[in-house]
Amino acid sequence: MTPKLDVLLVTPPSRDRVFQGLAENLTGIEPPVWSTLLATFLQQKGVSVEILDAEAESIGFDATADKIVEVDAVLTVFVIYGHQPSASTQCMPAGREVCTRTHERAPQLNTMVMGTHASALPARTLSEEPYKFVCCGEGPETVYQLVEVLKAGSQQFSHVPGLWYWSEGTVCSNPNADNFENLDLHIPGQAWDLLDMSRYRAHNWHCFDDIEHRQPYASLQTSLGCPYKCSFCCINAPFGGAGIRYWSPKLIVDQIDVLVNKYSVKNIKIPDEMFVLSEQHVLGICDLIIERGYDLNIWAYARVDTVKDRYLEKLKRAGFNWLALGVESGSKYVRDGVDKGRFGDLDIVKVTDRIKEHDIYIIANYIFGLPDDTHSSMQETLNLAQEINAEWANFYCAMAYPGSPLYERAKAMKSPLPDDAGGPGWIGYSQHGYDSLPLPTDTLRGQDVLDFRDEAFEKYFSNASFLSMIQKKFGQPVVDHIHEMMAVKLKRRHRDGMK
Repeated sequence: MTPKLDVLLVTPPSRDRVFQGLAENLTGIEPPVWSTLLATFLQQKGVSVEILDAEAESIGFDATADKIVEVDAVLTVFVIYGHQPSASTQCMPAGREVCTRTHERAPQLNTMVMGTHASALPARTLSEEPYKFVCCGEGPETVYQLVEVLKAGSQQFSHVPGLWYWSEGTVCSNPNADNFENLDLHIPGQAWDLLDMSRYRAHNWHCFDDIEHRQPYASLQTSLGCPYKCSFCCINAPFGGAGIRYWSPKLIVDQIDVLVNKYSVKNIKIPDEMFVLSEQHVLGICDLIIERGYDLNIWAYARVDTVKDRYLEKLKRAGFNWLALGVESGSKYVRDGVDKGRFGDLDIVKVTDRIKEHDIYIIANYIFGLPDDTHSSMQETLNLAQEINAEWANFYCAMAYPGSPLYERAKAMKSPLPDDAGGPGWIGYSQHGYDSLPLPTDTLRGQDVLDFRDEAFEKYFSNASFLSMIQKKFGQPVVDHIHEMMAVKLKRRHRDGMK
């Protein structure tokens, strides 16, 4: 008789609701980074583990629940993150749908949820969602110690760190586990062997140099956490505060060896909240990649004030063809208001020009509707975006994500939030969703901010200067691709209500 599987790690299918029509062929299909990290830790402990990635398998709620019931693991863990570090909340509804269906079929199954959202609101998650357990904190020790208790047939959960659970109708919780300091020791890599790597797909812009070859694709974590405290960001909710820990460059590039030689991966994302920060880490990884002579296409996050000239040559030689910069706002006053303005005195355009001089492409990220924004300052942001004319731009609306200081501020000020009574719920935190509901400002309604964002996207990607630059760098096929992308229009509930 085959032994029962200890742990099943599940990524529920949320892409269609989160991205609407963009999900079909424009967005990426991301490998479940946290599941692969958890799996490595558990395997080291002798725990049997599998990953069910419903996103990659393109299966719905019912089919996912059927598979969970069929596997019948000792513990099923819903690992709910998203494409970005702060994209956990909008993926919660899909997890709820799958878990509810799972318990309808097999009420005896032990289910747990973990992720940024669950760590930010553990008590509320346990009370409102269908999971039997909630993990608060980093996660590996919580999952391991819980499955060991369950395998022993015990109900003694009081010593499982970071666990929230019910006991005789009462919500109980235990202190979080300590964060791992030596990542190489505790989590020596990602369990790629548990995934079908051919299913994963890079974002469209990531492959503008070769738009027809977006698969296979990998997402490789090289650090955990972030030392900054931007008020709109919830990235540090699982870690208990600001800070950053690294895997060694050798371990990271050893994994790249596997990705290249075993899985033929060329397109790689570094999902770290802040990759371009530590010189030793960044250049250490670059040097080892350059030694190997790999032909890679990598993108990673940076800040305007962390991109040093001495990094750029090596980044390019190592295959870092794209850097994502959080410009956020064209107004220094607005940036200062969200604790992001430490680079306010830098000439942002000059920094981006230096990056372009090294033939590195830019993904520029902008946010509309930050607390001090007005229509005029949002226009400043769009003007700056068009002046920078990055090869790709992401336009976001300010969202008070659970786990961010902005969420606490919004709650205190009684600002309308998606999770208010009568609101759309957690899906309202999706930037591209039908029910998207951004924060209002003192002078703008949330709907006004959302409309400005959607119009800014149209203006940017249809701008003649942008399209001319794209044609010169990437050729007519990519221009045609952008025209096809622009034909996909996001529907918004508040606009439908006006028709």
